[in-house]
Formats: sequence, structure tokens, C-alpha cells
Amino acid sequence: MKRPLCFVLMPYHSAVESDGQRIDFEAVYSRLIVPAIESAGMSPLQAREDPRGGIFQKNMFEQLVVCEYAVADLSTGNANVYYELGVRHGLRPYSTVLLFRKGWRLPLDVAHGAALEYPVGTSGEPIDLADTRANLVARLRQARQASIDSPVYQLVSGLPQPGVDHERIDTFRDQAHRDERLRQQLDEAAHAGPAAMRAVETQLGELGDLDLSTALSLLVSYRSVSAWEEVVRVVQAFARPVYRLDVVQEQFAMALNRCGKDVEAERVLKALLRKRPSSETYGLLGRVYKDRWQEEQSLSRRAGLLGRAIDAYLRGFETDWRDPYPGVNAVALMSSATPPDPRLSDLLPIVRYAADRRLTRSGPDPDYWDHATDLLLAVLMSEEDRAHRALECALAAIRDHFEPETTARDLSWVAEAMRRRGADAAWVDEIIVDLQAVVPR
Repeated sequence: MKRPLCFVLMPYHSAVESDGQRIDFEAVYSRLIVPAIESAGMSPLQAREDPRGGIFQKNMFEQLVVCEYAVADLSTGNANVYYELGVRHGLRPYSTVLLFRKGWRLPLDVAHGAALEYPVGTSGEPIDLADTRANLVARLRQARQASIDSPVYQLVSGLPQPGVDHERIDTFRDQAHRDERLRQQLDEAAHAGPAAMRAVETQLGELGDLDLSTALSLLVSYRSVSAWEEVVRVVQAFARPVYRLDVVQEQFAMALNRCGKDVEAERVLKALLRKRPSSETYGLLGRVYKDRWQEEQSLSRRAGLLGRAIDAYLRGFETDWRDPYPGVNAVALMSSATPPDPRLSDLLPIVRYAADRRLTRSGPDPDYWDHATDLLLAVLMSEEDRAHRALECALAAIRDHFEPETTARDLSWVAEAMRRRGADAAWVDEIIVDLQAVVPR
């Protein structure tokens, strides 16, 4: 018999609260919530952040509606979790269990005594697991009694209560299994190269008929092996609703630029910025100008292109100060100007703070770009020991071919700028060699 699904609403990474308490949400999920859900006779399901970028609300809404049960961790006041809980309470009168870190002060609207506390230790991991799991199992089993726990249905009389569509639940479960098998196939094909990727693609049917999840999986798998012409091809074949998505257009522009079609890439990115400025889009536009700057031979045009690249990256960082990616590119380019951009000394410590916060909030598993950003900043600040430590971490976190290639390229012109100033760049050259050694030829 298929177990009922229990959807978990919670943050994905470690976080440090205002009182200094760190919470390792990966450990909370794997050591507390999953064992309790399984002990209660249910199957856990978590809407993980997609490594491809972007927020896919359709899947999230389906999970909130379709899953018979839900657990919501309200620690840290994460806005996404509270939003999802509001949607769940509006759609489901019962079967939602709330919990939070002991010591966290819940907002008034959910502080009605129904949430379960769990203690955490100084490391951020849950403690007293046996007792806490037992309490959570008891709450989940109680949820099977279908007593109303949604304050919306408790306080507003006469609301219709939706029934459980078991056929839809089975369809959703089957689709989730198909998506997981597809991801495994694409991951295996990506390791084998573009030819294997195309073989998997032929099994998918017409590209214009692909659903969003499958289309994005295919796109990102081609991107992971730097098959940029293939990325352009598949995006152009997607159905219009998928093609027009911002996240798809950003990947499309990146691929166009890597294929030498920088004018078209610039047009796509500027159209996106007119709709909604974002740090990611500005960062991609900065990359277009940076590539032109590196390829330009005219000294006067190089200076102008360098200024445009710095401006795009700086606008991206100002759009979202929490995203260090455009910021680190801005300061790297400022250091390459002759003379160095006068804004550099003011901006560099701000970018360093943003990057350090990103590393801290990424918990036990920062991604490649977190470490690559740390590496580039260490080079810019002449912190040789830190740069080598960041390099080791970055090499261990590589996912896609273009990642070390991009970092090596950026460091190469930083090293050249150091030599122009009379600084020793030999240690930076060694780092570049290490990065290039892992780039497939």
C-alpha cells in the first residue's frame, strides 16, 4: 500500500538567528523530521531549492494542495515558509503540523500553542532526539484524525472543505518518480558528454511539448557540459510559455554570449531588465561587456567597455546586496583599471562582508560559486593562504565544466593587472594552472 505523502515546509540551509543561535536545517530535516514522518507511516517530500536557479511555484502549489499531510518548521521567520503555510491553511482545514526551534519567538498569528518545540545544541543540530521524535510522531498520528488545525477554517465558518482526490495524488506521485528517473538519466548522460545527452533528448519527444521541469532539466544538463550551441537550440524549440520564463531567458542569453552572439545576448538581457531588474540579470550583462573588453584591441574602446562592465556589475550588486557575485566582479574589474577605480577601497570590504555572510548562511554545503567568490576576493586582497584554502574548497565543489574555466579566466586578467602594478602574481598563476587542470579539453 502506498504511504500518504507528507510535505515539509522549511528553510534549506543553515541559518544564524538574531540571538546568535545557529540552526542546521539539513540535520533537523534528516535526523528529526524524516524519521518521525516515516515512523508515523508517511512518506516525506521536500520542495528542495532547484540548483538550476529560479523559483518554480507550480510544483510548490501542487505539493501544498495534493499532499495529505504537512510539517512546517517556523524557526527563523523564513518568509517563504510562512507564505507556504498560509497557502496550506487556506486550502487544507486539517493535517498540518507546526514546529519550531525552542527559544524562537513565534509571531502572534501562529503563537496559539499548537506548535511543537524542538531543542538544538550549540552546533545547530537538534538534540534530545528520542523525545522530540516521539512527540512529532504523536502529532502526525493525531493529524490522521482529521481534526481542524487551520485557523482559517477554525475562525471562518461555512468554508467548503475540499475532498482528497486520490487519483490526483497518485498522478502527482507518479510524475515525481518520472522526474527523478529523468534527472538520473540526464546526470549520467552529462558525465558521458553531449552525444549521450542528445540520446536522452530523443527519448523525450518534441521539445515544444515538454513540461517546465523536464525542459529545465534538459537545458541545465547541456549547460553543465558547456554545450552552449545545444542550449541555444533547445531553448528556441521550447513552447512559448517556457521560452518566455525569466530563468530560461537568462540561460539563453548566457549561451548566446558563449557562442559569440553577444549582440543578441545583450538584447535579451536588456529586455529582462526592463521587466524586472535583478542581480543575476545584471551580472550576465556585465559578463557580456567584460568579454567584449577582453577581446577588444583598441585602447580607447577597451576603457569604455571596462566602464560599462563595471557599471552593470555594480548595478547588480546594488539591486541585491546579499548577492556577492556581481559585487566581486565589479571590484575585480575596478582593480584592473589603470589607475584602479577610486571606488574600489570603499566597495571591497562591503563585498567581502556579503561573501562571508553567504558562506556562513550556506551551512555545511556552500556551492562552487561561494568558494570561487571567496577565492577571487582573497586574491584581490593579497591573502595568499586564504586563497589556497578557498581553491581547495572550490575544486571539491565543481559541478559544471564552465565553473573552473570561468574562474581561471577571471583570475588571469587579475594576475595581469597585478603584474602591471609591479606586484608578484606567480602564486596566482599557480592557482590558475590548478583550475585549468580540471577543465575538460
